[in-house]
Parts: sequence; structure tokens; C-alpha cells
Amino acid sequence: MKTGLFFGSYNPIHTGHLIIANYMANHTELDEVWLVVSPHNPLKDKSGLTNMYDRLEMAKLATENAEHIRVSDIEFALPQPSYTIDTLTYLHEKYPEKQFVLIMGADNLVSFKKWKNYEVLLKNYQIYVYPRPEANVSEWENHPSITFTKTPLMEISSTFIRKAIKEKKNVQFFLPDKVIDFIEGKGMYK
Repeated sequence: MKTGLFFGSYNPIHTGHLIIANYMANHTELDEVWLVVSPHNPLKDKSGLTNMYDRLEMAKLATENAEHIRVSDIEFALPQPSYTIDTLTYLHEKYPEKQFVLIMGADNLVSFKKWKNYEVLLKNYQIYVYPRPEANVSEWENHPSITFTKTPLMEISSTFIRKAIKEKKNVQFFLPDKVIDFIEGKGMYK
């Protein structure tokens, strides 16, 4: 079984994340996609991160009726910050029957050489890349481990959502209704 791992802070999860996950799960040869909620990405500032359990709950609310998509808190039990190579090693031991594939945006591919043991990731895993505006990935175009997908281009970001909520702007359709209700109920991002 081919399982795509779509790592993210999901701070909060939004329609763009869901469209990408759905595309990968239903329009590529992947059998399923796991949204892996990362407690802390080592390449990002931790100060703006909402509680990881709230982010996990929002991801679950957003995907409760999604076909071939599930949410994973696997990194919650691993040392932080979370390094993809360490998570994959753990997952490979726990689920030896699964073939894991990384899902990332072209913007992450641009900085991929900063990742811990990126050479091992390239050697041992396939990487499915979705387009991001203005990301120059020409150096990776013919790499045998990298598959560029035709996922619809998503320019929506969690940063945009958080800013809009803080400014009391309407975020309907940017987030699933249940996620909006959760955020409002907890008074998040104000």
C-alpha cells in the first residue's frame, strides 16, 4: 500500500491543504494520504504555533468524511523538533507493509538540502511535489525520486488565515465550517 505523508503545522488546516491531500489521495497512484500534524517544524519559528492538540483536532474535524485521508499524531510521541527522517524511520518500523511517499510543496523542495539527511530521503523515498507560486525547482526536474504533480495551484496559507481572523475578516470557504466553529469556540488567532 502506497501511503503519502503530508507533513504540516496545520495552524490552522485550510481548504488548500485539503485540496492538495484530496488530489494526492485520489488523482495519483497513492492509496491513501496521512496528514501528519507536526508539533514543531525545525525550519520554522515555534512562537506562533497554536497548541498541537488543537491543531490535531482541527485536522480531524476537517477530514472526518474524507475518503482515503486520515490524520496522524505520530510525531507527538517523538523527540522535538520533528525531523522527517526520524519520523520515517519510526513509521517504517511500525508499518513495514506500507510504502511511504513524501508529499511536499515546491517551496519546500527549494530548501530541501537544509533538511536533516536529505540525501537518505532522496535515496530511500519517492517525493511527490505540488506546485507553489514562484518556486524555482529546475535543479530537481530530472531526479528519479521526485514526481511533479499537476495538483491545482493553491495560494492560500495558514498565515493569511490567522491574519484575517485577527483582523476580524470573514474566512468562510477558506476553512471547513467545523474548523471555523472550533476556532471561534476557543477564541483562537485573535
